Amino acid sequence: MRIAIMAPGSRGDVEPYVALGKGLQKAGHGVRLVTHQNFDTLVNAHGLEFWPIEGNVQDIAQSTEMRELLEKGNFLAIMSLMAKEAQRGALALAEGGLAACQGMDLVLAGIGGLFVGLSLAEKLRLPFLQAYYIPFTPTQAYPSFLFPRLPSWLGGALNRVSYHLARQIMWQGFRSADRLAREKVLGLPAAPFWGPYKTDRLRQNPILYGFSQFVIPPASDWDPDTHVTGYWFLDPAADWTPPPALTAFLQAGSPPVYVGFGSMSSRKPEETADLVLQALARTQQRAIILSGWSGLHKADLPDSVLMLDSVPFSWLFPRVAAVVHHGGAGTTAYGLRAGIPSVVIPFFADQPFWGQRVADLGVGPEPIPRKKLTVERLAQAIQRAVTDQTMRQRAANLGAKIQAEDGIARAVAVVQQLETRGAAYR
Repeated sequence: MRIAIMAPGSRGDVEPYVALGKGLQKAGHGVRLVTHQNFDTLVNAHGLEFWPIEGNVQDIAQSTEMRELLEKGNFLAIMSLMAKEAQRGALALAEGGLAACQGMDLVLAGIGGLFVGLSLAEKLRLPFLQAYYIPFTPTQAYPSFLFPRLPSWLGGALNRVSYHLARQIMWQGFRSADRLAREKVLGLPAAPFWGPYKTDRLRQNPILYGFSQFVIPPASDWDPDTHVTGYWFLDPAADWTPPPALTAFLQAGSPPVYVGFGSMSSRKPEETADLVLQALARTQQRAIILSGWSGLHKADLPDSVLMLDSVPFSWLFPRVAAVVHHGGAGTTAYGLRAGIPSVVIPFFADQPFWGQRVADLGVGPEPIPRKKLTVERLAQAIQRAVTDQTMRQRAANLGAKIQAEDGIARAVAVVQQLETRGAAYR
C-alpha cells in the first residue's frame, strides 16, 4: 500500500510516526511523511519520503504569548492560542495535505492530524487509520489524558465522560479551522457541530496505540480491533555518532542526570537554568542539560554540567542515572525504556497524565507542576530518583519489559491484515 502519514506538531509528535513509517516501509509499503517543513532533516535521515507543509510549531512555542501561557499552565488559554494559529494555517495545511494524499491508498494520523486527515480521506475516498500514542478511545478503566486525577469514588462512568469532554475541548477549539479547510480547499460541507467522532470512517478500521501494555493496559471495554502495540521508538540514524565532548563527559565520572523540557519554552530561561543548577548542586549530581526549545542557557556552567542542543534519547538515556523532563509522551517513553527513574515537571496537555502515570507505576516521584517548581522540590525529587533503590529496581524491571516489546512490528502486522482483508473506504 501507499500510505500518507499526517504528522503535524512538535518533534515529539513527529518522531513516533517516523519510526512507524520506517517499519511500514521496511515491510514493503510506500510511505509519505507529511509534516512541517522544518523536519526535513529528521525525515530524510531515516529514508522516508518527506512532504513538507507550511508552519513551524517551534515558532509558536517560542512566542512571548505562548511562553507566558506555558509557565502559567492555563490549558484552555493555550488551546485558544493554538486554535487561532490553526485557523491561520488551515488552508495551507489542507492544500499541502491534499497534494500529498493524491495517489495514496491509506491515510494514517493521530491526534495532531486527526481532523485534517479525516477530511482528506473523505475528499479522496480513502480509508483512514487512527494511530495514537496517547489514550483517546473512551473507557471506564482510566481517565482521559486531560483529566489525570479524577475522584476514584465516582467510578468508571466519570472516566468515560472525561474522554468525551477532552474530545470536545479539542474539537471546538479547532472547529473553525476545520470548517475553513473543508469549505475553501476541499469543497466539503462542514463537519457536525459535535465533531466527526461518529463518522463511519473512524469505526471501520482498527485503532493503533503506540505505547506499552505495561504502562497503560488495554481497556477491557475497548473494541477487540483496538491494539496496544508497544511503543514506536525512533533510534538514531545508522551514521549518527555522539559528539566528542559528550563522550568525554560521560567517561569523566558517574552517570549524570539528564535535564530537559523539550518544546516547552520559558520566558526567563536564565532563571530556570539557575533553579536547575542550584538543585543539582544541592544533590551533588553531574548533569547533561538539553537547551532544546526551552531556551535554557547559562554562560558559566560548572565542570559537572554539560549543555547540549540535541541528542537522541534512545542513545543517551541508558547512560544516565535519571531523567528530569516535562512529561511529553516521547520523552517519558524513552525514559521508561531505559529503565531509570523519571522526575516529571509537567506544563500542560498530556504531560500531567504521563507524570502521574510515572508516579503511579512507582518509577518516579510525584510530578511537580512547572508553576510550582522550586529548588527545594526539584532537589528532593532528584535525590529520591538517584537513591531510592526500590524505585530504581521498579524502573529497571519495567524497562526490561518494554525493551522486550516490538511495537512497530505489531503495528505493521495490523496494517498488513488491513491490506489483506481490504480496508473500508466509505
